[in-house]
Amino acid sequence: MIAKINQLLQEVEALKAANAEELEALRIKYLSKKGAINDLMADFRNVAAEQKKEVGMRLNELKNKAQEKINALKEQFESQDTGCDDIDLTRSAYPVELGTRHPLTIVKNEIIDIFARLGFSIAEGPEIEDDWHVFSALNFAEDHPARDMQDTFFIEAHPDIVLRTHTSSVQTRVMETSQPPIRIICPGRVYRNEAISYRAHCFFHQVEALYVDKDVSFTDLKQVLLLFAKEMFGEDTKIRLRPSYFPFTEPSAEMDISCNICGGKGCPFCKHTGWVEILGCGMVDPNVLESNGIDSKVYSGYALGMGIERITNLKYQVKDLRMFSENDTRFLKEFEAAY
Repeated sequence: MIAKINQLLQEVEALKAANAEELEALRIKYLSKKGAINDLMADFRNVAAEQKKEVGMRLNELKNKAQEKINALKEQFESQDTGCDDIDLTRSAYPVELGTRHPLTIVKNEIIDIFARLGFSIAEGPEIEDDWHVFSALNFAEDHPARDMQDTFFIEAHPDIVLRTHTSSVQTRVMETSQPPIRIICPGRVYRNEAISYRAHCFFHQVEALYVDKDVSFTDLKQVLLLFAKEMFGEDTKIRLRPSYFPFTEPSAEMDISCNICGGKGCPFCKHTGWVEILGCGMVDPNVLESNGIDSKVYSGYALGMGIERITNLKYQVKDLRMFSENDTRFLKEFEAAY
């Protein structure tokens, strides 16, 4: 038995293969169930008891060396350049062009970064929502126009289920499950039942912010808005706030920035007013705080929301909203240097 093992050890050390087929034949010869080493293993039971230890060790050595030799030859073939020029005619033409980040993603990340530096964390929620989180918890009246089928996508079989019309629903979910201080931004896709045109779409993207704590004032809101405008549109940007109405804030305001095209002098883009509207904001209505389990006598807060498409249009002068979702690579390539 020892002599056979030594003979096989010499053969294994001298193994060579010119190709993968020859290597497979060697593997079968030495390591398969009917191979030479397995035959020796079968004969091991006939070895005398006093020789079993030595023979067993030699058998294991033989098997390990054979496996190592086969693996080494296999790796040699795998790393070897065969010189074949196999061409897959079904692949895309070379060179394969690399993609770029979508302009909406670029702007969304920029908005998130600005608010992150102010201490805001990201909160996310479901796009398929219920009436309570989208409307009722935000102080919407039962007959508010937003509840009409003409403005909101309702699930016909379940009238209480809607596609969220704003990411404010995320704010209500955070408020009902946590206590102040709350400082969050809520980016995400929203849906409204609108005819698709160059200036409107049935889905778009928003970023909303919410800050609730003790002694939060409108002055805090105004300073955050000014800082955001300067960071997003340039240090020379000015802002103005116009009184407005939202069910979930009181007082409420629309915010304009000085036109970044003409610098506030007046041009066709800003309709010769020198100002461009970018977002809505206001102090959180006490009814909203109470509806979500927060004591409005102790805490106050502000909220703001903007359309990412709107901000992107202002930064890059994209005239047609539909271009953001058409996946035209010619359009997307224009933003290669934007990040």
